[in-house]
Amino acid sequence: MKIVRASHPHLHNFHEESFGIIDKLLIKAKRERSELIRHNRRMFDEDFARIFSLLNQRGVNLFDINSSNEDLAARLLGNVTTRHRLHLAGNTIKAMVEDIAESLVWFGDSYYFLTDDQERKKIYVTSRFAADRIFHFIGMYFQILPKRYDRQRNKEDRELPSEFRILDRSKLMHFRLPRSIGRMLSAQNSILASIDNHQNADIGFWPHATHENPNRQYDFDFRKWRDTQDHALYRATRKTGWNGRKYDSSKTSVFFDCHRLIRFRRNQLKLRDGILEQLSSEFTRVGKQYRAGFHIVVTPTNALPTVAGLDELEARLLREEAGCFTEVMDFCLSR
Repeated sequence: MKIVRASHPHLHNFHEESFGIIDKLLIKAKRERSELIRHNRRMFDEDFARIFSLLNQRGVNLFDINSSNEDLAARLLGNVTTRHRLHLAGNTIKAMVEDIAESLVWFGDSYYFLTDDQERKKIYVTSRFAADRIFHFIGMYFQILPKRYDRQRNKEDRELPSEFRILDRSKLMHFRLPRSIGRMLSAQNSILASIDNHQNADIGFWPHATHENPNRQYDFDFRKWRDTQDHALYRATRKTGWNGRKYDSSKTSVFFDCHRLIRFRRNQLKLRDGILEQLSSEFTRVGKQYRAGFHIVVTPTNALPTVAGLDELEARLLREEAGCFTEVMDFCLSR
């Protein structure tokens, strides 16, 4: 393995890698992880990371950005590239929060890296590298790259050795999943994984028809089997509030669905606020390299829902005030 000191993480094509034994022990490749995550767990990851998807943000100021130097803040936020697309300054914070949330739910960590363009006097912030390839230990950050192949037209494939790249911490922004949310997701996801593994186990109880007895009697109660799985799902997701996308289930009441929806949305808002707090801290830290004493604070505006607003709505629901169901749906699904 080649050890190098790198100014930024390496971008590469996952389909041109050759994983060795050490690489498989240290790296959870996206394609390997996707094979392990099924049905309920995959749906939860998608739903929980979708913080702004239902929000109509056109012409609305979603965030207040206060900094000690507006020019430097504009440079830091003006050229941000997420894993999906390049954003203009007006949508940068929203795009970063969505991008970071997706990575945190998936890996538990998210990384952005700064690159200076001396000629154009611009600062580029990018996250186009997988968080599962980057590790940190005692304040040091490094990236592990398996053997990979450099394929070019009209040239022979060139095998590149595996690398252990020590990264420049001063240019790296590291975002972590809040501990309270991490513990909650860990407890839930272990049960969801078990439910997913046994989701189709009921087909194993179907008796096989034989020549002597072509019409076998089915004594197994498949309805109870499904009910047991649903009850396990609701117990596992009690703290997160996720309902498995079963809003029209006859097994739950409207009151139950409202409480679940409020709890799920509250956890999303806590994740959003935690990401914004870390964004302020990380941009302040890297910004001090360019201007001593620099600081920046990013907070949501009144256009975005708040945890306090959800608490007040839940209190009204407990008092069974008329029209509260419609308010819950509007508050949680349209803001």
